[in-house]
Amino acid sequence: MALQNIGAGNKDDAFYRYKMPRMITKIEGRGNGIKTNVVNMVDIAKALGRPASYTTKYFGCELGAQSKFDEKTGTSHVNGAHDTAKLAGLLENFIKKFVQCYGCGNPETEVIITKSQMINLKCAACGFISDVDMRDKLTTFILKNPPEAKKGSKDKKAMRRAEKERLKEGEAADEEQKKIKKDAAKKKGSSTNLKDMGSKASIKKKSIHSDEDHSPPGSQADENETAKAADDSDDDVQWQTDTSALAAQQRIQEQLNAVTASMVMLSTNEEKPKSGKNSPGRTGKPKVNGKASNGVNPDELVDEIKKYVKKGSPAGQLKSFLQSLSGTREEIFDALFEALFEGVGKGLSKEVVKKKNYLAAAVEEEGSQVLLLHAIEAFCGKASPEAVKEVALVLKALYDGDVLEEEFIVEWYEKGFNGINKSSPIWKNVKPFVEWLQSAESESEEE
Repeated sequence: MALQNIGAGNKDDAFYRYKMPRMITKIEGRGNGIKTNVVNMVDIAKALGRPASYTTKYFGCELGAQSKFDEKTGTSHVNGAHDTAKLAGLLENFIKKFVQCYGCGNPETEVIITKSQMINLKCAACGFISDVDMRDKLTTFILKNPPEAKKGSKDKKAMRRAEKERLKEGEAADEEQKKIKKDAAKKKGSSTNLKDMGSKASIKKKSIHSDEDHSPPGSQADENETAKAADDSDDDVQWQTDTSALAAQQRIQEQLNAVTASMVMLSTNEEKPKSGKNSPGRTGKPKVNGKASNGVNPDELVDEIKKYVKKGSPAGQLKSFLQSLSGTREEIFDALFEALFEGVGKGLSKEVVKKKNYLAAAVEEEGSQVLLLHAIEAFCGKASPEAVKEVALVLKALYDGDVLEEEFIVEWYEKGFNGINKSSPIWKNVKPFVEWLQSAESESEEE
């Protein structure tokens, strides 16, 4: 069965985790009794983690036609003849309203009906709670037919299981892509090695030829003549030492002067590291009070990066630009995040999605992902509460965009949660996302 990504916004992502079957419809009956049968509605509903009756009823509400889902036979009928493309478009609207998280767009959500008869979607990835528009006609049907707790749990597990099974194609494609890149890197490396070997061989060959030209094998007489010439030249020199008391005193004075000079030089060299606390090679987090450990003003770094971004300079050249800046890598990453998102409160995650290309270019160097996570932590330490609430959405966006990897996020969270700054609200907001990452990993290991 052909698969497609859940959500129209993810259709071009070849390695998107969540997939569902493509809709298959069949026109049945004639005249007034003509109906459209969605043949694989059960499979689609399982992939979405929603009862098939919800999707069927949604089609009827939107088309103004009677619709019915038979629980026993698993058939889904909508009165009238409807094109597959039209129904597929309506299904996308259903996914956007009743499946995807309004915060991060993740389809792994749970339908929750509050005591005040409001419908919410709780995201398993970022913990965001989305408020469903109660003006939609389907909400009345959902309130009358709430998802059972056990059934919802089964649907959730079935969704993940189906996702894992159906994602084998994507994983295989991913592995194949990695293999192609690896082979290309090997070929490039082997060609470079061959060039180096060739150049070394040519140099060696030249040196051999030059040695052969100047000193052919068996020319021991030349060596003897050279040694003899050296002896003759030494014979011409008369070696003698002045042993007078005045000369001895002069030599002692010269030695003392040399020792004193070395002591002076040594003390000077030892003092340099003390006065060089702000050397560029020293790594350390910049202080929050605005004074950098490197003698570099953080505000100046922020202004320089702002000017670069404001010029419309391409993200691909950001890495070389950051390397040209003075300051430690920690200071530069803190300044980068501050320059890109200064003053942003509510809507931080959306801004991160817009400018993630800059962050992706910055983390190309090894060890940069950890620096970016610490920069996010530092930014949230002085940002508004609205921005801190969206930190899980920020991490989710960067994780989905392959900017941050799971292992670095989990390690950073565990160190921070158990560290000195464990009382920070950032860890409380990040916790649902980290638990989602770990639960997804544990489920894949069990299967």
